Amino acid sequence: MSGTNHDDPRHWSGPLDNMSDDERGWLVDSMRGVSPHINVEQALREHWLEIWYQPKIDLKRRCLAGAEALARIHHPNLGVLLPGQFLPGVDDDTLAMLTEHALLTTLYDWSSFDAAGYNLHLAINVPVSALLRLPIPAIVRECRPQAAHWPGLVVEVTEDQIVRDIKLAQEIANQLKVSGVSVAIDDFGGGYSSLASLRELPFAELKIDHTFVKNCATEGTNGAICQTAIDLAHRFGSVAVAEGIENMADLQALQVMRCDFGQGVLLAPPMPKERFIELLNQRNNRARPQAPAAGEQPADRVA
Repeated sequence: MSGTNHDDPRHWSGPLDNMSDDERGWLVDSMRGVSPHINVEQALREHWLEIWYQPKIDLKRRCLAGAEALARIHHPNLGVLLPGQFLPGVDDDTLAMLTEHALLTTLYDWSSFDAAGYNLHLAINVPVSALLRLPIPAIVRECRPQAAHWPGLVVEVTEDQIVRDIKLAQEIANQLKVSGVSVAIDDFGGGYSSLASLRELPFAELKIDHTFVKNCATEGTNGAICQTAIDLAHRFGSVAVAEGIENMADLQALQVMRCDFGQGVLLAPPMPKERFIELLNQRNNRARPQAPAAGEQPADRVA
């Protein structure tokens, strides 16, 4: 389409009409609240578990900076299922098995992205129960990419889990740091962490909960919370990441607030590894994908 900026991060994938049947299925099912009983152990045995990647955009330089690894189950009959459809009720041992699989896959996949010309900082969600059960520092040391320019891994832990035992969280974070793994506090703002507890935890990223990012441009309270979280992250020498960016107004407001990174369906939805690599290859010899600067008008959508 004439006038389309194909390097705009909002074009990492097409609109709903261009989704595969499986992708459309999980989107519709998630909106309907469909929650079929899924045996995660069986999914692991049958190789139904997939790791999808959601790009993370640098809102200052307006380029692709990394990606978050997200678990999906590709069921032979039900299609692609979201974590909310298969994680509830899963015991800690099974959750640890799933986490280990996701961790190993993410470490392995980095080399594929690097081969496409992108040295990406990858992130993975890890529950505290899995951190206690798995020797994650040892796994990373043994299985990490051997490239000298590997930037390390980010482990995302939700705020509500961290505040349960801040001393334990601090000990785990220090162990991870030695192995090239940094910690991100996920869903920040939804828990009850104090400034004192944050001061004791060596976190690298503060991920603002999507409930505050939504309508941060128009709702004063949400905007104030986002600005406070961004300022707080910077004061601690860390970076702020806005989750769940859905519209241009919120994106531009976050850029004005000096938010460092952003994720959300406006920029790019989660996608299978194969699609992500395809898009990286398409852009390997072109200008890096850019997010619109504050005040710019959205480019035409790819038809």
